[in-house]
Amino acid sequence: MYTTWATFWFVLPFVLTYPLQLVLSRRPQWHRHLHTLNRTWSRLSIFMWGVPVKTVRASPLPVQQPYVYVANHSSYIDILLLFRTIPGWLNIMGKSSLAKVPAWGPIFGSAYITVDRDSAVSRGRAMVQARRTLEAGRSVVIFPEGRIGKQPGQLLDEFKDGAFQLAIAAGVPVVPITMPLNHRFMPDVPGGLRVRYSPLAIIVHEPIATTGLTAADAPRIKQRAYDVIASALQPEAGGVPEPSIWRQPARQRMPA
Repeated sequence: MYTTWATFWFVLPFVLTYPLQLVLSRRPQWHRHLHTLNRTWSRLSIFMWGVPVKTVRASPLPVQQPYVYVANHSSYIDILLLFRTIPGWLNIMGKSSLAKVPAWGPIFGSAYITVDRDSAVSRGRAMVQARRTLEAGRSVVIFPEGRIGKQPGQLLDEFKDGAFQLAIAAGVPVVPITMPLNHRFMPDVPGGLRVRYSPLAIIVHEPIATTGLTAADAPRIKQRAYDVIASALQPEAGGVPEPSIWRQPARQRMPA
């Protein structure tokens, strides 16, 4: 029952705004408005899902300052929660297969960065796009694990270097983000879509400065971001939740 409810309130806003999204996706100068529409869609969907969302910000981050946001990846709703939480006109790096999703995929592919992580050419092209985004004063969101983790909510997969090399080359701060509970709401499980009523949380940590650093410092910055993100995970809330129904949450606690 709850899966049906959540799916309905994810799909309905997209269907109603699809013609406008399609038009806005066709010209780069309109992509700012497309992102605003996507943020509204994300906020509306999460609101209608009826789940409490705890947002923790370690410090205010000026919208005018571009950042490289790096977040753990545990669920297909990660992008929605990031769009809902991070202010400003963002660019986000997603896997190339997202651009192949019917209807929505071409829109995502035109407005955001897509990358085939098995292709060195695609990875290089994506980093060039990300660098241009930062130079234009926009922030970029990257999942340094590269895919949904093998043990979401419990352990992070190894981080790739690209996000940290990018931040150092562009001279912008790295902002770690932890989303410890998304996998409880929509776990990545075989056999189709599965949604369970579960609280959500997002922690935006202190930025990590990169001013004056060189490429040789990337491993150190990567490890620091890894440790910060991992510190806010909730291992006791890891794994796939038991089935639940509307307003009957799976067992876990919200972050303190």
